[in-house]
Amino acid sequence: MKPMTGGMDLATLEGQQWKTWRTVFNPGFSANYLMTVVPQMLKDVVVFCKILEKQAASGEVFAMDPLTINLNLDIIGRLALETTFGSQRQKNSFTSALRSQIRWLSFGNEANIFERWHPLRPIMRFWNTRRMASFVSHELDERFRRNINSSESIGTRRSRTIIDLALDKYITGQAGDKKDEATMDATSKNAAISQIRTFLFAGHDTSSSTLCYCYHLLSMHPQVRQEVIAEHKRVLGPDPGQVASLLSEKPHILNELPYTVAIIKETLRLYPPASSARQAEPGASIVASDGRRCPTDGFWAWSNHLAIHRDPNSWNQPDDFLPQRWLVAKDDPLFVTDKSAWRSFEYGPRNCIGQELAMLELKLILAVTLRKFKVESAYDDYDKLHSQQRIKTVDGDRAYQILFGAAHPNDGFPYKVSMST
Repeated sequence: MKPMTGGMDLATLEGQQWKTWRTVFNPGFSANYLMTVVPQMLKDVVVFCKILEKQAASGEVFAMDPLTINLNLDIIGRLALETTFGSQRQKNSFTSALRSQIRWLSFGNEANIFERWHPLRPIMRFWNTRRMASFVSHELDERFRRNINSSESIGTRRSRTIIDLALDKYITGQAGDKKDEATMDATSKNAAISQIRTFLFAGHDTSSSTLCYCYHLLSMHPQVRQEVIAEHKRVLGPDPGQVASLLSEKPHILNELPYTVAIIKETLRLYPPASSARQAEPGASIVASDGRRCPTDGFWAWSNHLAIHRDPNSWNQPDDFLPQRWLVAKDDPLFVTDKSAWRSFEYGPRNCIGQELAMLELKLILAVTLRKFKVESAYDDYDKLHSQQRIKTVDGDRAYQILFGAAHPNDGFPYKVSMST
């Protein structure tokens, strides 16, 4: 995480430090607050739709992954910093540095030795880190000055961004009502910069991958697509062209889409974008199904979501895309009896702080796009255009996951899009 965040992020902090910063940023990720920013998110979704319209007119094959990455970068930049990156239309310094840093990550398992110990890697990491930290530092300074100089009291002012809400919490904790006396020391500032970089990284990378897989699975399962479209017609009205306006005025309607949520959860089950690791506590053991105890002293425990999510001991028909498993009654064979077997956002106090945002964002994008556009996987067309000899499937899956920051669809998920009739 350090090359991406600077090393003082919520994923790696421990003890009181972690608790302090989790408390500071919690307000910006609450469900109630996020509903108020749906109109802002829709601005970027509208741009996404315009790009899809242009692609539909061409009839060509495109890669979805870069498109969804840029969409999610724009959304998280707007929500976290009130910054218009405009990544869907143009390049900018911060997002270029962020994506470059991901390309230069190394997990120490590259088969090519030169790639693993590339001489340019430390130079590029340093340069990208400097660009990202400089940008976030400037934004943080501006927001901090604005917040302490505002004539409105913290308790009454309606903040618009995640960083503003976090600064409200930080200033109140440090200076109470005397906000003009608040200061931010270098350690606190560096920690805040790390958190913001974390949100910008994780907030775009995992959601973009999941959105690709939602489109892919719906393309492969037309009956499921018809059922979710029926739900959208019933809840959001008959005219797909009016959905964005409706959601801008009444964003809470997104909470009335259970089948859409089931599709997202089933997509995350089959294609989890990340896993989780935990440092073992002294004396802790992992107990196997046969009762054997495996001591974990001195080890890290890796919660491998891909394996857990397809474990036949927890899931009926584990390799099948069956959104209805999330909606059936307890007596149904598909009913998920072990809720802890679905770990996309993990559990406990260190669960994903951005899970409400991720689910809201995915529901919003699918609600706006599914009836306007028909996205179809185009791997066959892609393979005709790229005839290189290599392994093209894993366990029969052409859209298998590859590690690029988060786990993303192979070959960027090639697709064709058309306007729905």
